Amino acid sequence: MRWWALAAVTLGTFMTYLDNNVGNVALPTIQRDLGLTISGLEWIVSSYILVFAGLMLAGGRLADVYGARRVFLGGLAVFTLASLAAGLATSGGMLIAARAVQGVGAALLTPTALALISQIFPDPAERGRAVGVWSMAGALSMALGPVVGGFISENLHWGWIYLVNVPIGVVTAGLALWAVRPAFERVRHNLDVPGLVTSAVALFALTYALIEGESAGWTSPEILAASGVFVLAAVAFVLAESRAAEPMVAVSLFRSRVFSGGLLTSGIWSFGVFGIYFFSALWLQNVLGFTPTQAGASFVPMALTMAVVALLSQRISAALGIGRTVALGMALMGAAIFLISRVGADGGFADVAPWFLLYGLGGGLLVPLTSAVLGGMPKARTGVASGVLNVSREVFGLLGITVLGAFLSSRQSGSDLPPLPAFLDAYQFTLVIAAVVVVAAIPIALYSLRDRAEPEEPQAAAPVTVGSSN
Repeated sequence: MRWWALAAVTLGTFMTYLDNNVGNVALPTIQRDLGLTISGLEWIVSSYILVFAGLMLAGGRLADVYGARRVFLGGLAVFTLASLAAGLATSGGMLIAARAVQGVGAALLTPTALALISQIFPDPAERGRAVGVWSMAGALSMALGPVVGGFISENLHWGWIYLVNVPIGVVTAGLALWAVRPAFERVRHNLDVPGLVTSAVALFALTYALIEGESAGWTSPEILAASGVFVLAAVAFVLAESRAAEPMVAVSLFRSRVFSGGLLTSGIWSFGVFGIYFFSALWLQNVLGFTPTQAGASFVPMALTMAVVALLSQRISAALGIGRTVALGMALMGAAIFLISRVGADGGFADVAPWFLLYGLGGGLLVPLTSAVLGGMPKARTGVASGVLNVSREVFGLLGITVLGAFLSSRQSGSDLPPLPAFLDAYQFTLVIAAVVVVAAIPIALYSLRDRAEPEEPQAAAPVTVGSSN
């Protein structure tokens, strides 16, 4: 029954990840059909990311208060219905609004998925294998997303990119209702409304500034205002949490070497991955001459390798230790990124594939990082700890796109070369920077994850209620 429950949790996660990957290839088709401007097209993507990142901490807290199963099912319902609305949208405004509501559902689904895995698999070894299976869903979505998106945009109405979520959502809901059992004990908390509001405002403002900064200008009034709101809300959040009787994010979490170091390592990984994945699609098409479908298919071997290694990563970490396993993964990814930067304009798939495979091998070895971060958390904190972990990945990922994009743009604009050689030169320069950043996580992983577990800071006992919490 536990593995059927894992199947439900993994399907829900796969649906949200696939939705994020499948749409990019179809954006030109959507633009033509709905008559959207470039700005409107960007907000189809940005509205989802903005709401998703802004509410993820809140989703984790709700899971801790009301039960992960209940919040997971609620998020699944919201995401499925919003996908139906997106697939049937007849205007840009309707589609952007539906995508924003999808972000609400994803913010409830993502942190509760990891919290449920921690509840369903209390044994560390089994939990590690379960996280490996769950992580495989993300890797497979990277493989299938661009290919599925290309097929739908070429052969079907673009709405099916979102409508495909509806049957998946219905099946997942039925499976979760049957296989995911309500928790027998729940540690009751209040919602911590000040923490919920200030964290959401801070994350909304930060995400907006990162998304719009490049186009609006980093010193424009709207970006400066968003940055100011972020700082004020972040300070208010810290003050609210330091005075709350039951804080949403306890400071004691960050005293854990595994938790803090794991967050930073995961964030550095996202910084490199998001930026490189985003710009590599442009490089494959604009410089190497791949079609959109060919470019999407180029990532398939990498993603499949990552998925297979993810399943084996628990055994590897048992032999090497979590710290060494994660450090090895970061080293392999850093090397792969650097070697990709050596591929010239006359390169083909045979020149790219070995380094993509090496990158997938390294990425799969990072799965024990998630298990280590969550494994040391008290049961009452798994929801919000999952939310913090996912927020760090999302924010660092946006930073990767923003910062690496600024390096690329600056290098390209200052070049005297023709446009395509200038882009290639800037892209290669940016890859070297990303490789250095990724490799910088190696000593952090070796230090923070050198032991399997560490004693947590003492925490005040919370009242426990016996009975169903979900």
